[in-house]
Parts: sequence; structure tokens; C-alpha cells
Amino acid sequence: MGHQVIIFDFSVIRGLWETRVKKSKERQRKEKERLEQSALEKIKQEWNFILECRKKGIPQSKYLKNGFVDINEKNLDTHGKNPQLKKSHALSDGVNKEQNKFIFQLSGEQWTELPDSLKEQIYLKEWHVYNTLIQTIPAYLALFQDLRVLELSKNQINHLPAEIGCLKNLKVLNVSFNNLKSVPPELGDCENLEKLDLSGNMEITELPFELSNLKQLTYVDVSANKFHSIPICVLRMSNLQWLDISSNSLKDLPEDIDRLDELQTLLLQKNKLTYLPRALVNMPKLSLLVVSGDDLVEIPTAICESTTGLKFVSLKDSPVETIVCEDTEEIIENEREREQVEKEFMKAYIEDLRERESTPSYTTKVMLSLQL
Repeated sequence: MGHQVIIFDFSVIRGLWETRVKKSKERQRKEKERLEQSALEKIKQEWNFILECRKKGIPQSKYLKNGFVDINEKNLDTHGKNPQLKKSHALSDGVNKEQNKFIFQLSGEQWTELPDSLKEQIYLKEWHVYNTLIQTIPAYLALFQDLRVLELSKNQINHLPAEIGCLKNLKVLNVSFNNLKSVPPELGDCENLEKLDLSGNMEITELPFELSNLKQLTYVDVSANKFHSIPICVLRMSNLQWLDISSNSLKDLPEDIDRLDELQTLLLQKNKLTYLPRALVNMPKLSLLVVSGDDLVEIPTAICESTTGLKFVSLKDSPVETIVCEDTEEIIENEREREQVEKEFMKAYIEDLRERESTPSYTTKVMLSLQL
């Protein structure tokens, strides 16, 4: 019945993953030592050196001696003093500096609000604000008409201003792991939005119907919230390719979920699903489906035996021990941190899974009860 993994403790999984990474690095180190001693590595160094010389316009007479490549770094250093080369580097640095002036970055818990000077920089194209104690986004956000990327993850933001709907050129909105409980309907006016990440807010229960207008969306992540069903507006996002609604309270899936005919990845693990609708078989581009198998009692045979290349993964989650504590905020923070760790693990797991040609056709059970 597909590919099952019984997970008793994500910390154990993370430990095993780290062990795997260490072994991989050790193999890479040994391979590097082997290559350094081989003739192929020397040839590679010579070719790289020749390419670097060509990029810098160094004539062959400077690095070829009696037909052999002289990889003396002095050749590069000497030529580096060439005024023309310096001018080229200066131009390159100038381009980078010109690009960076359109990007605003802010991080650190010393920040409780955005700096006043920001409102004067309405030419910005990207905001990257993370790991701060900022709770509100000011209404003057509407002035940033050229904004393409709005990355606001891991702050303390408790609401988004209605003015966000004025950002007609916005393509990426990430407000993951904040304190949002709702999303303004005006967000549906951001008609060019392609990526929406609302994960880890823990309290969002629904999305406004106005988000149905976001026809350019290809990526939606609403994991680690309190959705009881897939929002109607999501089912109307005709170009959606990735949907992560894991770690919510879903009890069933809509029978018309196959209207998402462009969907490629559907992550449903850590919900309360008891069955999967046959409509999933009618989604021609669905290539990865991840669920939690503990409560599932009905799975269409066609999903497990799909001939369309669908990778079906059923994660079996054991009950996670709840930390008893009087402070509700501390419980929420612990849960949020756990979700972040699990999200990183799942990201690595899915990337690894995609590299395989197919998942096993038989059931693979991995029981992890060891405590590290």
C-alpha cells in the first residue's frame, strides 16, 4: 500500500538524518583526497586555470611554458593590476550595488517596528524582514508599487493591512511563522501573486473567498494552522502546482479536488483524514501525494497502484507527548518550533524522494522507538 514510514520521534529522524549527512561528508572527503592524488584532478586544475585566464584576457604566452600549463597564481595577480581589468571589476561591483539598493533587509530581536526611513524608499522591489519582534505592517506599504517580493517570516506580525491589496506587482508573499489569525480579503487584488506562504501561524481557520482571483498562484503553503477543510478559494486557483495543507484539522477532502488539474504536489500529512476520494486519480499531473496513514481506512486502489508515476507516501505518526505547562504562550512556541523542525525535515525528505525514479511498490515499515 504505497510507501509507509512509521515515525515515533522526529528528533530521532533528525538524528538519523544528521548521521547520514556526516557519512556523506566523510565519503566526499575521502573522494576529494583520492582525486587530489589522481592525474585527472591535475588536468581539471589546469583547465580551470586556463578558463580563468581567458576570462581575464591573459594571453597564452603568460601561462604556457614549453607546452605545459604554469598554474602559478602570480600570473593572475600580475594581470590583475591591469587598469582595464580593474575597470571591468569596478563595473561589476557597480551593477551589484545598483541591484542591492532595491532590496531592504532587516533582522534581529532589537527591532519592534519598521524604521521611519523606510517610507521614503518607495522604489524598493524586495523586503526581507525576519526574526524580529515587529507586530504590525504599516499602511504606507501601499506606496511601494514596484514591490515584487515581501518576505516577512518568523516575526510577531498579528495582522496584515488591507493596503496590501494595492501591490499589483507582488509575486511572492511569505508571512510564515507569525501570529496571524486571518488574511485580509484585499489580498485577492494582488493579481500577479505566484507564491503564498502562510504556514506556521497556528491559528488561521479560513481564507477569504476573494483569494479566488489569484489565478497566477502556483505555490500555496498553509500548513500548521487550523483549517478543517480545503478553502473554496484554493480549489479555484487554476494554476496551482504545490499545495501544502499538512498539520491542520482536515477530516475529509472535497470530491471536486480534481478541478486542480495542474497540481503536482499535495502534502496532507498530520491531519485527521479517514479516507481519500477517488477524484485524486483523475488529477493527471499529480506526482507526489503525502498523507498520514494512522486514521486512513479507505484508500482507492488506483492511488497505490498508479501507473501515472504518482509517488504515494503514507507517514504513520505516533502520538506526540505534550509538554505540560501553565503558560499557554510557551506551549504555542514549543509547537511552532516543532513545526519548523518537522518542516525542514520534510523538505529534505521530499527533495530526496524526488530524486528517486519511483517509490517502492511494496510496504516499507521503519519503526523508530530508540531515544537518542
